[in-house]
Amino acid sequence: MATEQNDKKGMMRLPFIMPQDSDLTVSFEFFPPKTAKMEETLWSSFELLHPLHPKFVSVTYGAGGSTRTRTHEIVTQVQTRSGLPVAAHLTCIGHTKEEIEEIVSSYWDVGVRHIVALRGDPPGNVGKYVSTPGGYEYACDLVDGLKKFKPFEISVAGYPEGHPEALNSQMDLLHLKRKVDAGADRIISQFFMNPEKFLAFRDRAVAAGINVPIVPGILPIINFSKTIEFAEKCGARIPRWMVTLFEGLDDHPKTRELVAATVASEQCRVLHEEGVRQFHFYTLNRAELALAICHMLGMRSKNIQQIAA
Repeated sequence: MATEQNDKKGMMRLPFIMPQDSDLTVSFEFFPPKTAKMEETLWSSFELLHPLHPKFVSVTYGAGGSTRTRTHEIVTQVQTRSGLPVAAHLTCIGHTKEEIEEIVSSYWDVGVRHIVALRGDPPGNVGKYVSTPGGYEYACDLVDGLKKFKPFEISVAGYPEGHPEALNSQMDLLHLKRKVDAGADRIISQFFMNPEKFLAFRDRAVAAGINVPIVPGILPIINFSKTIEFAEKCGARIPRWMVTLFEGLDDHPKTRELVAATVASEQCRVLHEEGVRQFHFYTLNRAELALAICHMLGMRSKNIQQIAA
């Protein structure tokens, strides 16, 4: 009969399993569906993840406010139908201050109390950012305006590897601190593939006097080619080993999902060992993969077998 050896030399390090009384918390990000079928999938995703009791779910806002109507509809429905805490993304670009006030007033009226405040990008991510006349110039200005209007809980974005438009890491950190000083309650990081990048970013932020929670944004790799495109736009770096690992798997989605779940779980394990207790998952509206990762992290619910059947 084989017995467990104390000597760990040569042993494979498997993804960790959290105790079920852990203080681990998660949140999930979704984007507004474009078709009736995609909307059906979205609601199924909410139902699937609901038993994990996420801290909140967020709904994105297209570049230049291109999904404003759909975002508002989905946020309102999530708030009134699902029982999940919901955070609405909101951007500076494309809106005057008066329009912003109108948008957040409607959110407040239906019970939404959490805003993800962003500067935003030009439509199609084409061209240089230009602030909207009569609007807020940067995310820190939007945060300040929102806090003066209503006592919203506000999350803002942080970039572990630097914002693509930042002159240097010091200036990028200064902009981040301005958002926190304006009243941001939480920082959600842009995705990264190397956990050490996030940990170094967290340490620099704390050293700069930033004292709000800094939550790592985890992006499970649903399509590696698309992930590379995302990385180029936001300044994230893809390690060479990851390119090799996912090579050829875009034609084998089931295998890719197995690999993606393992990689994301390992990222979370490393972060957990360094004291991270909150994770934000960029689901790309694929709840099954997010659920698998959470399961590997030890998160359970009483009806987990029923919803996963």
